[in-house]
Amino acid sequence: MSAATNRAPGAGLNVVVTECDHDAFLEEAEVAAKAGISFRVEQSTPQTLVERCADADGIVVQYARIDAAVMDAMPRLRAIGRYGVGVDSVDVPAATERGIVVCNVPDYGTEAVSDHAIGLALAVARGIPRMDRGLRAGRVDLPAVRPLHQTRGRVFGVIGLGRIGAATARKAAGLGYEVIGYDTLAEIGSVHHGVRAVSLEEVLMRSQVISLHVPLTQDTRAMIGSSELALMRPDAILVNTARGGVIDTAALVAALEAGRLGGAGIDCHEIEPLPADHPLTTFDNVVLTPHLAWYSEESYGELKRRTMQGVVDVLTGVEPRNPVNPEALASPRRVVTEEVNS
Repeated sequence: MSAATNRAPGAGLNVVVTECDHDAFLEEAEVAAKAGISFRVEQSTPQTLVERCADADGIVVQYARIDAAVMDAMPRLRAIGRYGVGVDSVDVPAATERGIVVCNVPDYGTEAVSDHAIGLALAVARGIPRMDRGLRAGRVDLPAVRPLHQTRGRVFGVIGLGRIGAATARKAAGLGYEVIGYDTLAEIGSVHHGVRAVSLEEVLMRSQVISLHVPLTQDTRAMIGSSELALMRPDAILVNTARGGVIDTAALVAALEAGRLGGAGIDCHEIEPLPADHPLTTFDNVVLTPHLAWYSEESYGELKRRTMQGVVDVLTGVEPRNPVNPEALASPRRVVTEEVNS
C-alpha cells in the first residue's frame, strides 16, 4: 500500500487567509490541521493578492475583493470563505460559473449584533454619549439632550426580519417599545417571526427608532435615501448594523444638517474605516462605531471556526454547512494536479 493511501484527506492542499484584521488565527489553524491541510496567513493588498495566494486551493477573506480576474489568476482555487454574513465583496455568479464554492456564516453573531443595535438606539435616544462628553468637560447640560423619552409607548421599526432583525425586535419589545417591521418576504398584516409586518412606508412614517437588518444587494443599495428620509419623523433615530451601502450617506448627512432627524447610530459605513474628518463625526446626536457590532468573545470564535470549516469541507469533499452557491457543488472546478506516490 502506498503512503498516499494513508494521507489525511486534505494532504497537499493549501488554505490562505488574507486581508483580515484579526489578531490571531488559532481556531482556523486547528480546523485546518485536523484535515491535514496546510494553512497560512498572507496579509496581502489588492495589488499583491494573486501573487501571495497563487497556490491556494481555498482562501478565507474579510476585506479582499474576489472578482473573476482574481479567480482566473488562481487556477487551483475551489473554495472561498467569507468571514461574516455578507458576501458582497465576492463575485458569486463568477464563482458559480467556475465551479468555485463560496461559503459564509449567515447565522453567527445574532445576539451580538442585535445587542449592539439596541445599544446604539438607546445611546442616541437617551443622549448618553453627549452627556458623558459634557460631564467630562465639567458641564451638566440637560437642555443639550432634551427631549428625552422613555421606551414604553414609542415605536421601534425593524427593516429586515431575518435572524438578527427578529432578535432585535424581540429585545426592543422587551424594553417596552411597540415593534413593527418590514420584510420583502412578509405579507403586510401578518406576524413574521413574531413581528407585525407592515409596509416600508408605515415603518418609515411611524417609527421613532428604525433599525436596518438587510443584506447589501442591488435592491437594497441606498434603500434609505432622500425620499425615505423625508418620510421619517423629525424625532426618528436611524440605526444601521447591516451594511454601509444600504444608506445613502450623503442624504443622511443632509437630513441631519437640516435637523430633520433625531439622530443616528451607525456601525456600518460606505467607506471603511470611516475617515476621522467624515461629516458624520461632526454631529452630537450621532453615535458611531467601527463595524464591530458582530463582535463578542462567543461570536468571534464561532465565526473563525465555521468560516474555515466551510472551506475545509469543500476541499475534502464534505458538503459545507453554508454554501452561498450550492449549485457550484454539483459542478466543481476541475483542477489538474500531479499525484505523488511514495
